[in-house]
Amino acid sequence: MKSTPIFFLSALILAACFSCKTQKETSSQNEITRIAFGSCNRQDAPQPLWNPILADQPDLWVWMGDNIYGDSPIMDTLRAKYSRQNANPEYSNLKESVPIIGVWDDHDYGRNDAGKFFAQKKESRDLMFDFLEVPANAPERKREGAYSSHVFGSGEQQVKVILLDARYFRDTLERVDGVYQPNIDGEVLGEAQWKWLEKELKESQAKINLIASGIQFLPTEHAYEKWANFPKERERLLDVIAASRAKTPILLSGDRHIAEVMKLTDSRFPKGLYEITSSGLTHTWSRIAEEPNQYRVGELIAKLNYGLASIDWAKQEITFEVKGENGAVYATQKIPFN
Repeated sequence: MKSTPIFFLSALILAACFSCKTQKETSSQNEITRIAFGSCNRQDAPQPLWNPILADQPDLWVWMGDNIYGDSPIMDTLRAKYSRQNANPEYSNLKESVPIIGVWDDHDYGRNDAGKFFAQKKESRDLMFDFLEVPANAPERKREGAYSSHVFGSGEQQVKVILLDARYFRDTLERVDGVYQPNIDGEVLGEAQWKWLEKELKESQAKINLIASGIQFLPTEHAYEKWANFPKERERLLDVIAASRAKTPILLSGDRHIAEVMKLTDSRFPKGLYEITSSGLTHTWSRIAEEPNQYRVGELIAKLNYGLASIDWAKQEITFEVKGENGAVYATQKIPFN
């Protein structure tokens, strides 16, 4: 038997070590106390919020959709727009110092308001994963869709972030006079993603479980895309979260070019289920308009914004802030662990 040259063994070891260091894991033992998040980001527009976000020293950045405005079935176009975003110097600074995870909405999916019939969805998903630097052997690359979960911290200081894909499997919506009509029997997640979500929640050991999707979960009254366009799916989601008994579930969403804090209180959630929408990294409504939302806590915010979650492990509470340029704070909501 021939002996393996020592230099060859050394090269193999070095290569393995390099691979371990460069792959982003879905689980981290490092304590996490600050999570920043946001959505609706035009790659070709001024991006004034990256420096304030960096100044907050987050431990994690979460993209929640419309991470670029691709709006094209041509993959070379999407690739070029992702490259332009990566070339933004302030965003590059964030990438160098903060782990980044995320999921898409429609503009980065490739077609405005599109669902499961978008022909290029698999190719588009892979481009987004490349943008997020998802490792080649990550579980989400081996299945259909873009959903994923990420656990940070250990022991009694774990946070789980569950990113739902509300595009890849979603049924079609009909729009009449600018208003989306309910799709009573339509699906949002698809059965494989539902089974995965139930397992992720039931088996979660985290003290905080953040559940994110591009479109809003709780609102029922506005005319645009939302989980309530699929009423059975929305109720199923709420039932699944409640039945799982996952600790401190909190919903995060984007899409709307506004920010707001919401709270649902019912028999399933006697202490309340909160949702924080943060949308408008580069653009928001051109004017503030009234929009009914029975779940809103505080005011509707139509300014450039991002979200910041600060965890106080000693006090067992998490504080959400909607923030903007120069560190301005537009809304604050404290949520105790449960």
